[in-house]
Amino acid sequence: MTIKLDTEYGQINISDEAIAVIAGSAAMECYGLVGMASRKQFKDGIAELLGRENLARGVEVNLENNRLSIHLHIIVSYGTKISEVAHNIQLKVKYVLNEVVGLTVDKVSISVQGVRVSS
Repeated sequence: MTIKLDTEYGQINISDEAIAVIAGSAAMECYGLVGMASRKQFKDGIAELLGRENLARGVEVNLENNRLSIHLHIIVSYGTKISEVAHNIQLKVKYVLNEVVGLTVDKVSISVQGVRVSS
């Protein structure tokens, strides 16, 4: 599925994958985030930490009735306030998608799938 934007010069089609990468990259800039987690279920109770090349695998993009919603699966750093980290990610992702891509994001949902202790 792609998102279509109409401009005065023509139509722009943006893939879900591109939006997911932009959203994941924006989230990675936030303090307290260790990384994105796989959307798949836990393996033996451990969330799979994704590398920078796989950011889109931790992001779901949904467009229903012209309402864009983003769902991120994340792993946070031990000792950070989870609700504050999640809130900062929501604001950052919404801002970046609005300013960079020109999309109006209806909601940004966060699933915290793990906490990592820094070594």
